[in-house]
Amino acid sequence: MTTPSTPNRTQPSMTHRPTRRQFVASAAAAVAAPTIVPSSVFGVDKPNDRVNIGLIGCGKQMAHHIGRLTGSPGNMVVAVCDVDKTRREHRANMVTERYKKFSRAGFKGVDIYEDFREVIGRKDIDAVLICTPDHWHAIPILEACAAKKDIYCEKPLTLTIHEAKLVLDAVRKHKIVFQTGSQQRSEGPFHKAVEYIRNGRLGKIKEVIVDVGGPSKWCDLKEEKVEPGLNWDRWLGPAPMRPYSSVLAPRGVHNHYPSWRNYREYSGGMMTDWGAHHFDITQWGLGMDEAGPSEIIPPEDPKKGRGVKFIYPKTPVGDNVTVIHGKAGGVEFRGELGTINVNRGHIRSNPDSILKEPLGDDKVKVFKSPGHHKNWLDCIKSRQKPICDVEVGARSVTVCHLGNLAYWNGQPIKWDPKKWAFADDTDPKWLDRERRGPWQLTKV
Repeated sequence: MTTPSTPNRTQPSMTHRPTRRQFVASAAAAVAAPTIVPSSVFGVDKPNDRVNIGLIGCGKQMAHHIGRLTGSPGNMVVAVCDVDKTRREHRANMVTERYKKFSRAGFKGVDIYEDFREVIGRKDIDAVLICTPDHWHAIPILEACAAKKDIYCEKPLTLTIHEAKLVLDAVRKHKIVFQTGSQQRSEGPFHKAVEYIRNGRLGKIKEVIVDVGGPSKWCDLKEEKVEPGLNWDRWLGPAPMRPYSSVLAPRGVHNHYPSWRNYREYSGGMMTDWGAHHFDITQWGLGMDEAGPSEIIPPEDPKKGRGVKFIYPKTPVGDNVTVIHGKAGGVEFRGELGTINVNRGHIRSNPDSILKEPLGDDKVKVFKSPGHHKNWLDCIKSRQKPICDVEVGARSVTVCHLGNLAYWNGQPIKWDPKKWAFADDTDPKWLDRERRGPWQLTKV
């Protein structure tokens, strides 16, 4: 396990918090591009109202976050971290060029790291944005909670249900402002769909169809030569040791979403990837952000990867609601009076009149986000919960995990959302996975 690309460095422990002097020394050595000047050499002083942010994970999705954060006032990206040297340097240069474009006052450069613990250990960093593969979410979240850093973490929030509950507890204990990256709550027509459903435009909801891909499978990829500059052991982290594959960690800077999502060691497939978006909207529409289904029923042929059913005995918009993993072109809510189908590119109803008549001022209003990143930054200052708070992310990904468990094992499941536990004789070991070597979950 190596630390940033600095010769003869001693690896910090999981609880190590580097001193100011160590950071000043290490930052100068860690920088690998002349356009990137380490901000730490200028000291840790900053305007009291500015949020200093460290970025952890520099793949394709991080470009989206950099675009949003560097274009917003009131915050400053001061550090980037990735296990791939080429990618972390590329993203650091991207941040630098963005701030040059906006002539951002106070910008003194970006520090570059390979070890996320060095980012979290910095006293001048207020918040971190985690954009790693799914199997690398829980550990840095727990470390950031212990260090009192506010957090934005990409969805799906965790790799297992146990991790989801542990993360939720840690965030609450340390009073962290936490935004899950299920940005559909802040974008597109989803807010409108939820308001119409909550106001009874469909009558009582009977059924919801959620259209996402299927579960993941165990990894069977062939061995390739490891790319220079990539710390492959660190990329694997808590996952089992296996030979390198560019399918999992593409060489250099790439402009596509890698296929690690397809493999159980690292993710839950499209069931958790897109499911963390669309099942999240389902939970929002049903008013079940702090709960979940009570029964999960696999299809007759679980290998087909579609057809699992989730039973919600009681919700604010209807009782005995059945949520089905099926075909709908998005999320389709079916009620007594008609349907609403919503996706990123559309919202439509049957009959059309359901959406044509606007809601009155006296109707139920759902919080409308000013934008996912802005909402997070605003809440860091107000100390309020963001629109996709940690429990929202934890509950939504748990629905996805329960569906995958039903597919993988072909077995019905009874679930107790209040206790975060199986309500039948389902093996409790299904709630979690084993982790490799030193990469165990921190007790926070």
